[in-house]
Amino acid sequence: MTYRYKTKGTCSSMIELELDGDIIKSVNFLGGCHGNLQGISKLVQGMDAHKVISLLQGTKCGFKNTSCPDQLACALKKALEQ
Repeated sequence: MTYRYKTKGTCSSMIELELDGDIIKSVNFLGGCHGNLQGISKLVQGMDAHKVISLLQGTKCGFKNTSCPDQLACALKKALEQ
């Protein structure tokens, strides 16, 4: 399943992800800190989405109440609900 998530409160504007059941096949961030987000995308590839949610949920970026990793957790939650 391919899913697109419009981020809120981050430099990245969109997350596109592909799941095979609960396993993350690919993640692509649009905008944001390119190198860091490429690294996150590679690290989570092949992982169980529930594990990634538990690891990344609540991560903050500086003074913001969210971050790109936190928004990835939000995107994965929404995708799993479908």
